[in-house]
Amino acid sequence: MRVIDTISEILKKEGINYLSCFPTTSIIEAAAEIGIRPVICRQERVGVGIADGYSRITKGTPPGVFAMQYGPGAENAYPGVATAFADASPILLLPLGHPRSRDRVFPHFSSVESFNSVTKYVEQINEVNTLGDTMRRAFQRLKNGRPGPVMVEIPADIAEADSSELIHQNYIPSSRLKSGADETDVSKAAELLLAANFPVIYAGQGVIYADACDELVELAELTKIAVTTTMAGKGAIDERHDLALGSSSVVMNGAVLNYMKKADTILAVGTSLTQHGMITTIPAGKKIIHATNFAEDIGNYYSPESALLGDAKLVLRQLIEACEDLLSTRPQRISPADEIANLKSVWKQEWENKLSSQEVPMTPYRVINEFMKVTDPSQTIVTHDSGSPRDQIMPFYESGGPGTYLGWGKSHGLGTGLGLNIGAKLASPEKFVVNFMGDAAFGMTGLDFETAVRSKIPILTVVLNNATMAIETGHMASSHELFQTRDLGGDYADLAKSLGGWSEKVEDPEDIANAFQRAKEATESGEAALLEFKTSEEQAFSFRGALR
Repeated sequence: MRVIDTISEILKKEGINYLSCFPTTSIIEAAAEIGIRPVICRQERVGVGIADGYSRITKGTPPGVFAMQYGPGAENAYPGVATAFADASPILLLPLGHPRSRDRVFPHFSSVESFNSVTKYVEQINEVNTLGDTMRRAFQRLKNGRPGPVMVEIPADIAEADSSELIHQNYIPSSRLKSGADETDVSKAAELLLAANFPVIYAGQGVIYADACDELVELAELTKIAVTTTMAGKGAIDERHDLALGSSSVVMNGAVLNYMKKADTILAVGTSLTQHGMITTIPAGKKIIHATNFAEDIGNYYSPESALLGDAKLVLRQLIEACEDLLSTRPQRISPADEIANLKSVWKQEWENKLSSQEVPMTPYRVINEFMKVTDPSQTIVTHDSGSPRDQIMPFYESGGPGTYLGWGKSHGLGTGLGLNIGAKLASPEKFVVNFMGDAAFGMTGLDFETAVRSKIPILTVVLNNATMAIETGHMASSHELFQTRDLGGDYADLAKSLGGWSEKVEDPEDIANAFQRAKEATESGEAALLEFKTSEEQAFSFRGALR
């Protein structure tokens, strides 16, 4: 038995069923021979995205895995890994490495050295007899603490070396370890929360990864506190719940803006509270209770009044119990449900002209609105690409609970959404899985639509084609006037059809809803589908940058 066969057996023991990959690496054959399905991408960055999307839906149990060759394969994967690292996504990366005789000899690319800054942990298998230990360490780190990419480099000569069957036979899958917060800290936090005049719960994706969404809702209902989420945490609460404000990033709806401005106390749970251009800035003067499982998050950008270190599910349960005790001797807070509903209604009315617009080319907001009318958010997984599609859909779309929306953006490279979409469909084949992207994003990674076609992964890709980079209007005024630098071209529906997929181009706003129905039916029949909407150069965004 070769080392590469042993690694494949360990992957099987850890519950791995899919291997996103691109040749040349012998793990493709080894994994396939024991029933792990290889999914061959067209470009390594997208392959990493497939593993990433899979992990975001499975919450890392099991994680998505991506394997690639040394040198150019690992080099091409870098942007995808950087995205997974920035967004704390638990994926396993298995690059082949140069034979040890030339490992780290100039000018050969070294994954161990080069990926150190965008991985949670990276290690090389440098001896056959350490193989089991290395893989155990990798999975231990994947399953515990702040999520993130973990890399194990396999030198080419080691991969083909003989190994003992005892290594995988004796391998015991790693455990997920959880701990709660200090009880004194919990008591302080509960007191602060209930003493607040205008509290808000701000939930991140850590709530989703911890399977703590039920506890989040229970705490909100017990204390009658409104809930907003980060973009990555979108879905931590079903956004149709009467205490759900909606999610936010650099854009947000009117209810989120109102509550974040008025709040005197914010319980931030399952979020790093990183300051970034794609993340809502908490206004000055708020008391912050910060609950996270990663100590290094605390105090990075804000000075919390109280901090809770522990697993989000356990910490929220502790807070529920502490609040129950305190509320037994205190009057109940009046529910803000009516106020939230009114704020949402007023805000949406302000956008009604966009949402129902008859203009041609159509506004993206009409596309999004029609999509929401004909889909069930609890049976749909939605993601977006970077740029305008992200900022247009995120404030309006109401997700249907955990695992129904993949929000991302701390590292926001164009083209990321397509890989996430494919991976999400692998993880939840029963769901209608949809990615919204612009024509610029499609130009980055669009040929991997053929990966979905060839691999029989029936996703829907929505291309909002305005034939330009509209979001760059202010940044590229002179160059565009002189050289038309923002203009783009392409018939994406025709391209999708030539790649073997189902596709339509839609130019009539009245046909949007029916087009989505037809596309959904195509995916239900097993076809990868693409809808191209001819859209306007939409420049309006909901409260973009209002809380920077």
